[in-house]
Amino acid sequence: MSFQLDHIDYVHANGFTALTDLSLQAKSGEQIALIGPSGAGKTTLLSLIGTRLKPTHGRLTVLNQTVDADNKRALRHLRSQIASIYQQPPLPGRQRVVTAVLAGRLGIWPAWKSLASLLYPMDIDGAANVLSKVHLSEKLFDCCDQLSGGQLQRVGMARVLYQQGALVLADEPVSALDPGLALAMIQLLQQDARERKATLISSLHSVDIALSCFERIVGLRDGQIAFDLPTQQVTPQMLDHLYANESTAHHSTTDRYTTVNRTPVPHTA
Repeated sequence: MSFQLDHIDYVHANGFTALTDLSLQAKSGEQIALIGPSGAGKTTLLSLIGTRLKPTHGRLTVLNQTVDADNKRALRHLRSQIASIYQQPPLPGRQRVVTAVLAGRLGIWPAWKSLASLLYPMDIDGAANVLSKVHLSEKLFDCCDQLSGGQLQRVGMARVLYQQGALVLADEPVSALDPGLALAMIQLLQQDARERKATLISSLHSVDIALSCFERIVGLRDGQIAFDLPTQQVTPQMLDHLYANESTAHHSTTDRYTTVNRTPVPHTA
């Protein structure tokens, strides 16, 4: 089992309840798209699975380990196996791209190597290899503050490709990319996870990409799971209900998604 949440509640410090009685699980190697309107709780859910947040109530198991926030050593080891991509990657502006990518293995390398790599990159060829996959080879030694939002997102993907975690959590990883490049980057993440038999769960603003690329769709609304289904069983009516009262960008979802190819993109080696 890659992760399992049993009757999870999460209440923010200000008293806002983000998730309520939520149960969800994924087998090793599964690929799941997480969709839903803004404020549905998608980022909170991914943060819980990634152990960055502690449930208010309920039980959380990740990579066959019961998450214990008080066991710092076990938590560090567990986090080294979880690769996370953020909508706005937390990359220091003056940090070079090569260093940002190599940071993916700081939790795996011995302390001396991690510290040394901050001064002089320890695996330039490895960083260059994954950057070529996200079409950023020429940015290897640039500083992160010289990059656009979309380029920063791709640096975050390169770091995850380099880390090779058993569990990949992607929070709106392609929101700053044009549709064609966004699709290509999602397919790259999927191919990498498939080859390594890693689990991938990604929240996506683009329902089109979710439906065309993933075989399992989880719809989240108001901190609860609205549906958890194989892609072929997700109907336009379900999407209309999921995004009901969302901004005008999500109105007329039936019109938008009835013509979507509902067959997931074929797996490629």
